[in-house]
Amino acid sequence: MPLTSIDFPGELAAVVFTQGCPWRCVYCHNPELLPARGETEIPWQQIVDFMHSRRGLLDALVFSGGEPTVQSALPQAIQQIRAMGFKIGLHSAGIYPRKLQALLPLIDWIGLDIKASKNDYPLITQTRDSGNAAWQSAELVINSGVSHQLRITAHPSWLADSDAQWIRQRLLDMGAESVVIQAGRLGHG
Repeated sequence: MPLTSIDFPGELAAVVFTQGCPWRCVYCHNPELLPARGETEIPWQQIVDFMHSRRGLLDALVFSGGEPTVQSALPQAIQQIRAMGFKIGLHSAGIYPRKLQALLPLIDWIGLDIKASKNDYPLITQTRDSGNAAWQSAELVINSGVSHQLRITAHPSWLADSDAQWIRQRLLDMGAESVVIQAGRLGHG
């Protein structure tokens, strides 16, 4: 996406959508990226050239997905774009806490999805033990000092508003700087 004003708060940014994710969330926002198929790949150099042409016009590049932390070349890509003077944003579901921990010093802002309480995660992700990884990632983000927004998607079919409010308060009690509840949409994924 060549221009967005909503994917990195307060910054004009471009977004790179990465392919692939090990989870199969019932409300996946970008199901066309799952699984990674390579059908819509843009060569990395084309993205670098685009960002070079947008110096002075854009503030940042956001990596979204799918799940960007699936990509083994993500740290190098981030460093290359940072070296050009751009800020880095990341959208993640917190699937890989160790990878996320290594990336946090390289990014300026993160939007992290928190989908449910730890025990209820498999109902949404269709993946066993997924809640532990996401909540560990939330703790890492909160304690990192990196600007962040934790996002909870609520819909009566999978997360009642009262549960979303409980999760929101739990994250705020942990020290989160921003937690929002967004309305989920059925039939998108």
